[in-house]
This record gives sequence, structure tokens and C-alpha cells, in this order.
Amino acid sequence: MIETFFIVAIFLLIFMIFGVIRIVLGPTAPDRVVGLDTINTLVIAVMIILGAAYDEVIYIDVAIVYALLSFVGTLYIAKYLEGDLE
Repeated sequence: MIETFFIVAIFLLIFMIFGVIRIVLGPTAPDRVVGLDTINTLVIAVMIILGAAYDEVIYIDVAIVYALLSFVGTLYIAKYLEGDLE
């Protein structure tokens, strides 16, 4: 059963490569922000999957904190791109 969790985690890591490509090749800043936000979401998913695989609650706790920080960071970047934080 643990192998299933690791297979899913590996696929999510592969999908992160597409997010990195979006960050590198993104023609505009909002495209890069979307790529970064996608990577953050995939990192949270991998943390939760590994927490379920190892039966450790700490991974899920860290994923929740990371999700909150990621959300605040995305809001900050969006506000900066609108021009409110000059």
C-alpha cells in the first residue's frame, strides 16, 4: 500500500516540473505566479500523501502551515502586481 503513495508522490513531483517550466517560460508575471502557486499546491499534496504513507500527523500539520503561508504569499504578490505596494 505504501508503494501506491510513493507512486502518486512521484507523479506529483513530475507535474511540478511543468510548473517550473511555466515559471521559466511564462511570458508575463501573472503566468509565473500561477506556476509558483501550482507548485505550492503540489508540494502541499505531496506532504499530505507522505503523511498518510508514513502515518505521521506532523506532515499534515506542516502542510497546513505551508498552505497558509503560500496563500498569504500569493496575496502579497497579487497586491504587488496590481501596483498597490510600490
